[in-house]
Amino acid sequence: MTDYHEPVAEMSAEDRNFTQALNSLKEEIEAVDWYHQRVATCKDPELKKIMAHNRDEEIEHACMTLEWLRRNMGGWNEELKTYLFKEGDITELEAD
Repeated sequence: MTDYHEPVAEMSAEDRNFTQALNSLKEEIEAVDWYHQRVATCKDPELKKIMAHNRDEEIEHACMTLEWLRRNMGGWNEELKTYLFKEGDITELEAD
């Protein structure tokens, strides 16, 4: 199975980097979800604490990848500036 939907030989090294980063971000977010579900249902307090730590590590990894995308792939910086760390109705931020 491949992560590419277009011929990889026709993609630049930069475009392949974007695909790697985007797929890594998806995988980190998926791992956050899995760990969070386990934390939510775990009955053993010590194991629950370990899995919460693991979940939080995956959040860290996702944020690092998101920051790389913001710095390197067009569109991310502008959109993140619009929506992150703002107050009010998220759906109305674009109009401001």
